[in-house]
Amino acid sequence: MKPVLAAFLLGLMANAFAQMTDSVGLPRFNSNFEEEAPWQEQKEVDLPAFPKEENLREIYVSAVATNKYLIDAGTLAVGADGVVRYVLVVKTSGGATNVSFEGINCKDRSWKLYATGRSDNSWNRSQASRAQWRPIENKPVNRHHAALSRDYFCPGGIGIYTADEGRNALRLGKHPNSL
Repeated sequence: MKPVLAAFLLGLMANAFAQMTDSVGLPRFNSNFEEEAPWQEQKEVDLPAFPKEENLREIYVSAVATNKYLIDAGTLAVGADGVVRYVLVVKTSGGATNVSFEGINCKDRSWKLYATGRSDNSWNRSQASRAQWRPIENKPVNRHHAALSRDYFCPGGIGIYTADEGRNALRLGKHPNSL
């Protein structure tokens, strides 16, 4: 091959490589696709009706769990923001009952407390400092969030699309797509 032709081809290849990579040589993404907008939680979240005993579905948390964890299937909802919201009822082995309205963001594997239930069947909205997204960790203090995420509402890390899909997972004891 003649030196002029080789230099010309080498220049073309270098130009093509420069167009396909950024300033440090990493591949560029195809700019023809739109960038995904950053996630935003819906601004107003309405509090659901207080849980009804006939709507409660027990979830399996672990073999060593001493509390009973129940979801009010009637309050289960998937928001436009993709957050799965539900009412959780925890019945302790000592006889106490705790009620909370929570949400799980499957994409970020996080959960949020929106409100706690009072003994008169009304809600107490969480203060802004308490209503923050927290990571879901499979630790004793919030093992139920890990179970809800992994086995019911976020199979394979992908959130359910409808409340009926979540109710079906509760009815079956786990989501059909959970590992």
